[in-house]
Amino acid sequence: MKKITILVILALAAVSCDSFFDINLKDQPTLEDTMSRSSTVKRYLAHLYSYIPRDENIRNYEGATVLRSDESLVAKSQYETFWYKVRRGEYGADNSVDDSSANPWKRFYTGINECTTFINNIDKDAEDSPALIQQMIGEARFLRAFYYFVLLRQYGPVIIWGDQAADQGIKAETLDRNTLDENFDFILSELDKAIELLCYEVNDDGLGLSLASNKGRATKGAALALKTRVLLYRASPLYNGQNGSGIFSSLTNSRDEKLFPDYDATKWDDVVKAAEDLFTLGRYNLATSPAGGTPIQRAAANYQCTWFQNWSINQEIIWGWWYRAWGDESLGQGCDVAYAAPAGGRIALAGYSLTSPSLKLVDAYPMWENGRYPVLGYAKTGGMPDYSRPFIDPLSGYQASGWTDSYQQEVDVDPSWATPFKAHNSTVGRDARYYANFVPNGFWWPSSTTASGGPLKFTCFNGPAATSPYSETEACNRVGYVWRRLYKANNPLKDLTADYQSMNYVYPAFRLAEVYLSYAEAQNERTARDASKAIEYLDKVRQRSGLPGLQTSYPDIDFMSADGTSTVGEVTRTGREWLRWIILQERMCEFAMEGQRHYDMLRWMKALEEYNVENWTLHVTADNYEDSYERVSTDYIGGRSKFSERDYLFPIGSPQIAQMTSFTQNPGW
Repeated sequence: MKKITILVILALAAVSCDSFFDINLKDQPTLEDTMSRSSTVKRYLAHLYSYIPRDENIRNYEGATVLRSDESLVAKSQYETFWYKVRRGEYGADNSVDDSSANPWKRFYTGINECTTFINNIDKDAEDSPALIQQMIGEARFLRAFYYFVLLRQYGPVIIWGDQAADQGIKAETLDRNTLDENFDFILSELDKAIELLCYEVNDDGLGLSLASNKGRATKGAALALKTRVLLYRASPLYNGQNGSGIFSSLTNSRDEKLFPDYDATKWDDVVKAAEDLFTLGRYNLATSPAGGTPIQRAAANYQCTWFQNWSINQEIIWGWWYRAWGDESLGQGCDVAYAAPAGGRIALAGYSLTSPSLKLVDAYPMWENGRYPVLGYAKTGGMPDYSRPFIDPLSGYQASGWTDSYQQEVDVDPSWATPFKAHNSTVGRDARYYANFVPNGFWWPSSTTASGGPLKFTCFNGPAATSPYSETEACNRVGYVWRRLYKANNPLKDLTADYQSMNYVYPAFRLAEVYLSYAEAQNERTARDASKAIEYLDKVRQRSGLPGLQTSYPDIDFMSADGTSTVGEVTRTGREWLRWIILQERMCEFAMEGQRHYDMLRWMKALEEYNVENWTLHVTADNYEDSYERVSTDYIGGRSKFSERDYLFPIGSPQIAQMTSFTQNPGW
């Protein structure tokens, strides 16, 4: 009998005792033995989930595209990962050789082959019910489709094996990539098959399984959410005509097949249909909090529910998984908080101050009162966007300079200890999500108790009065804003192990807000454009965060006319362009550091313009608080972000090219 090695399942749910993934498969049985017994079939299925991309880890592996994007800025330090090099353009086929150096090719093809083996041999299972077997086949097809999609979003079109298991007898030198259409067609066909087989929840349809112990398994909704995302990518410029130009449009493989298709406007219609199919399930709603307080406090609590509300009651998470530590000091979810939390001085939160939001992300959030996005873009200096020269919407009420005395911080603090202070005007009057995501320079850290005892402000400049002072050699915040999205207020963070390890949340890999915004985008882009429907679903996301409806916010823009122009401040766009820009802006705000921004900039082919930028920060080397709010590009230690046209697709690594000598490398590499 054919022998297979079934790897030990990675601890996807090491922090939980009620997950389907709490399984260790320690033996190495024959394939016949494995697939004939219910217990080992289920262990093998659990093993298939171990290849899930590590999108939740924003410093390493797949999730570290956050570091590559324009939404973050990471401190130069001894803790560099390979993605720091990618951001600076210091990478290529020769040094991207394995999983830790941004080359997951082998891992995902291994996962794909395991899924195929499972699908092709589950007919040997004589112990499970037909209904459960169909569910498990659906899960394997869903996972196989997902792993192909993860490869495609990084490398472009790859090799499609279909239901054929990888054969050791295949000559590697004869292999080359399939066309992009063939890639998408196979992924979508797999998802359609999975949708037919999967349950709404993995305790439905008489499976006799406990829902609590099977959270995280693929469902019909998960497959529809992935299908919507796949179709959104397929319709977007990088994968759909490349705006009539680009280095990929004429690329062919060794069989002389054109790899990238010409533009097809009907692909946007397919996004609309997939999203509507998910809506008709009637099983998902935007997460909201029962918390009281002021309107902005309730709005911030609503938004925080997307991460903090238990997934057993969270109706927004369509599919997700427990955060995995992957060697980051075994801190679980807390490792990202640790890398973001302030370090040094009196702040004493045992953080590293490595991962910070970019000034561009900080600028992206709308104003609370009128819902207008204050920064419309940036003037250029030296051909690059200059974050110290924003184009400001004059009707937004935003002020890029000056101060507000006696400002009262509201979100996640209590006035009894978070007393009024002098706040920079750029931080005043912003969207609730702004305060749920950031602690700006000068603001109270959102905890009444810290390792130093009482509450502390976060201040970062070059002086002893700063709670997190600048240092040329030690860890310090080098941007001027702390990323606190994953931090629940009033965790004192006294102990690096206990307090950080206690943060265990589900990563919301697919949530309803994404499908709403994808639907809005497709309604705006399709030939039979429906601006009203696009605005309706965009408003659902905005209003969850307490913002006015879009047309209330922007009576001066004619969104209904696709080609008619409207001018705001120094910027003129058509109705379609304004709505497109606002949808992408809203995606940046809503999914900040959730791994969406980078792929949005790739699929819309905007990274070439947006990513080449100096390292703009607050003037953290200034010797006082007031001067520290000047925006400069000279304080940051480390090379600037670089992007060229070839960077829209990652190079195929040298280990693969050395074996597959006929394989078509991506252009420019």
